[in-house]
Amino acid sequence: MAVDRDRVAALVRELLDAIGEDPDRPGLRQTPQRVADAYAEFFAGVGVDAAAPLAHTISVSRGPAPDTLPSGAVMLRDIRFRSFCEHHLLPFAGHAHIAYLPGEQVVGLGALPRVVEILATRPQVQERLGEQIADTIATVLDARGVLVVLDATHECVTMRGGRQPDASTVTIAARGELAEPAARAELMLLLGGHAP
Repeated sequence: MAVDRDRVAALVRELLDAIGEDPDRPGLRQTPQRVADAYAEFFAGVGVDAAAPLAHTISVSRGPAPDTLPSGAVMLRDIRFRSFCEHHLLPFAGHAHIAYLPGEQVVGLGALPRVVEILATRPQVQERLGEQIADTIATVLDARGVLVVLDATHECVTMRGGRQPDASTVTIAARGELAEPAARAELMLLLGGHAP
């Protein structure tokens, strides 16, 4: 379902009026449409199948070059993402670090950031975002284990309330063999300075 830009623009105009501004003054005249266009980008993942980027897989045992496929974990670090907190509709942004233990299937590395992007471009909370990424990868790839670490800064923390500009939030979602802390310890070390 696409964002209804006309409706968003009308609501932004009403919001400007509700906060005591004049939506017809020169500096605000184009704001409703600009916000509508931005929201179409910010929330492009609503209604999109997050598993779609994982549809093309490569067989570990019957793949084109089985000698090049991993015997251990596959890890992709520092995937930049941005999302909007569903509580205040303020942005949060950071890095996702993903590792999985392949079952019979692996996927091209470019597919993992796309899964993150689809799920992040919805109204979200960071905790659920990590869980959704882990579930999508675990389910579609039938992975033996999945680890997702998200490290993000939330504007609801930096701009309002406690106003802590340097605070970041770290969440961990793990599935399968990587659900046990001892099993994921090596991967956490590989993240090094990227995450705890």
